[in-house]
Amino acid sequence: MKIIFVLYFTILLPLALAQLKVGFYKTSCPRAESIVKAAVQKRFNTDKSITAALLRMHFHDCFVRGCDASILIDSTNQSRSEKESGPNLTVRGYELIDEAKKALEKVCPSKVSCADIITLATRDSVVLAGGPSYDVPTGRRDGRVSNINKVNLPGPSLSVSQAFQSFKDKGLTMDDMVTLLGGHTVGVAHCFFFSGRLTNFQGTGKPDPSMDAGLVTTLKGICGNGSNPTAFLDQGTSFSFDNEFYRQIRGKKGVMKIDQELADDRLSSGIVSRFASNANLFRTRFAQAMVKMGNIQVIVGNAGEIRKNCRVIN
Repeated sequence: MKIIFVLYFTILLPLALAQLKVGFYKTSCPRAESIVKAAVQKRFNTDKSITAALLRMHFHDCFVRGCDASILIDSTNQSRSEKESGPNLTVRGYELIDEAKKALEKVCPSKVSCADIITLATRDSVVLAGGPSYDVPTGRRDGRVSNINKVNLPGPSLSVSQAFQSFKDKGLTMDDMVTLLGGHTVGVAHCFFFSGRLTNFQGTGKPDPSMDAGLVTTLKGICGNGSNPTAFLDQGTSFSFDNEFYRQIRGKKGVMKIDQELADDRLSSGIVSRFASNANLFRTRFAQAMVKMGNIQVIVGNAGEIRKNCRVIN
């Protein structure tokens, strides 16, 4: 009984303190979640890569000022917003959030936050890609600040321990980090994020020895065409949310340096092995980690605002 009691407070107390709850809009906007889901479904029908885009948007939002939709705010003549920072120049999916917000404003104006729309839309897109369905606690408020100089996100060239410091600072564990990076199973990366691994790794004049030779050849072919093209991070089931990503990085097929190091570093390799061999475990942990990430530094109560237009502060 004591163990259950401790676990209850360890898992649920942060959510209670944050005043988030499942079904927050049950009275104020009963159709909120179904409206967001419909917008995501419409986009997914023509663009299955939207799952990866929303996962990235959600992560980039929560890791800067907390999950407050500050990433959605456009720059003004007076200030440059997070959108203009280097890591966010390739973030996309903003128009989907706009579409969902516009539909919600018609039904229940000034009730549903842009921060909750991002969180709900990300969950819905994961489900459509074959991932786990999970309840999303809602009740977030929108932030009123977006500053290009405050964007400091963990990059793809970091070591596992370096990347983990960013996650630890947000209250996340190593298990959470390895789990959340599993979202790369539906992700893509622009060639400039990993091209250094293909030909002249660390000045050696050779490819990164930790990368499968066949993958090196494949990626050279992709990156040699067009202007900074993209490559799938999961070369097998690119649009399916599954545990294939972990199987591939165990076989030296990690496209980005941080992905491959997850499988090679003693701090994370055991977690990778468990997920590679147990798809259900990964699904369960991913749902838990997403809810936990969605609780980072949320704004609740009367703080912040409910934006009428996600791109503009009221």
